[in-house]
Amino acid sequence: MDWIRFSKSGKDMTGLRGRLIEVTQEELKKHNTRDDCWTCIRGMVYNVTPYMDYHPGGEEELMKAAGIDGTDLFDQVHRWVNYESMLKECLVGRMATITTTTIKAMIPPPPQTGFAPPTSVAPPPDKDSRPRYDWFQTDATVHLVVYAKRKIPSTGCTIVDLEAGVLRLEVLLGKMSYMVHLRLAEEVEGNVAVHTSPTVGKIQVTIRKQVKGKWASHGQPLEFHNTFLRKKDRALYLRDCVLVSKTEVNHNTHVFRLQLPRGTVMHVPVGKHVYLKALIQDTEVVRPYTPVNQNLATASHHSSQESDIYLMIKVYPDGVFTPHLNSLHIGDRISVSGPEGTFSLRPLRDVTVLYLLAAGTGFTPMARLIQLALQDIDTIRKTKLLFFNQREEDILWRCQLDALAASDERFQVEYVLSQPCESWTGRKGRVNESMLKDFLNRPDGSKCYVCVCGPTAFTELTIGLVKLQGFSEEELHAFQG
Repeated sequence: MDWIRFSKSGKDMTGLRGRLIEVTQEELKKHNTRDDCWTCIRGMVYNVTPYMDYHPGGEEELMKAAGIDGTDLFDQVHRWVNYESMLKECLVGRMATITTTTIKAMIPPPPQTGFAPPTSVAPPPDKDSRPRYDWFQTDATVHLVVYAKRKIPSTGCTIVDLEAGVLRLEVLLGKMSYMVHLRLAEEVEGNVAVHTSPTVGKIQVTIRKQVKGKWASHGQPLEFHNTFLRKKDRALYLRDCVLVSKTEVNHNTHVFRLQLPRGTVMHVPVGKHVYLKALIQDTEVVRPYTPVNQNLATASHHSSQESDIYLMIKVYPDGVFTPHLNSLHIGDRISVSGPEGTFSLRPLRDVTVLYLLAAGTGFTPMARLIQLALQDIDTIRKTKLLFFNQREEDILWRCQLDALAASDERFQVEYVLSQPCESWTGRKGRVNESMLKDFLNRPDGSKCYVCVCGPTAFTELTIGLVKLQGFSEEELHAFQG
């Protein structure tokens, strides 16, 4: 909370004594040094110089956006961060808009030729490829049907939220998002049923009417209704979930079980994460966490009507978010987003050996990946986990991992401790080239894939070491927290 306290100290964070100014591109470019650093996020300019010493990723990451529009860089790493709240005392002003006349003056006239000019620089997207929706009804039910116009996963691509007569239906299609957003015409029951036909790309949402009868229409469109956008361009949507249980994993880590609202249907795909949001000391704080299954024996594919999310979270006594989360009582609520993240199962097609390199709670995305590899992907003949921790008591789900390795010869786990006790006989130390050279072997005729997750320093170092072993970008995925 040091930055929060500092930003509320009353000091002038912008150097403008409270004034807001309009910033030109030329002016923004001038502020590109460690001691004078401005950046632009979604049209708003911030003086991030005073934040340098508090940024978790260090000043090097902030300097990448110095004097330029940093929106894309920000979205790649910190899309979940409520920057407007966190940097509100650093707000310099708004980027100046360039008038149409100015733009025309900047663009040279096209050369004179005998050919007609092109009708468009970038052709519009093929309208036939856009998803569409329809609806029908019976006396007792109303049904919305989305036609994705492509094959879809059996679970994980559809998120439905029904609250106070408002229906929000989002379909995730790779990097794109299709949304239906309606205020329904009449009152309905709170439950929602979702049926998916993966091969034909059809999703049907069924809702029961409170009063039987025919509706004249299905409802009124709301913001972003019937839109097909890049997923990263949609604002986070959060719903309040209830804490129903907290189970101890080890001395500082618990599994928090969160129940979705009655009108929500959401399944988080393997490798994706969600964001939790809480108001802490009058500041909105948001953090990403990757769901796990209830245990390693649970089937990797849950019902699309699954209502609970399990999050394995380490509590840091001096942290900002986790002490608040740990203080919640059963029945308390916390805001949860839909699935986020860049991980895709496509690269795992035809993979025969899957290597997982995890440090600490970087194990969480690996837990469901292990289950998926063993239960659902027939081509994977071997899944190997190299699990880094400080001490033996820090190893998460060790008994379950050992039991799984003993019962399934396709799974192998090795532990590495940086602070082992004298009786420890396993691997010792930290990740290094020699260790990975020994672990990441390529059997003849195999197709390998490597996943990495852990603290930022671990992940960055490990990615470099994996590449030294001859693995390409296409054979590697790093989960970013």
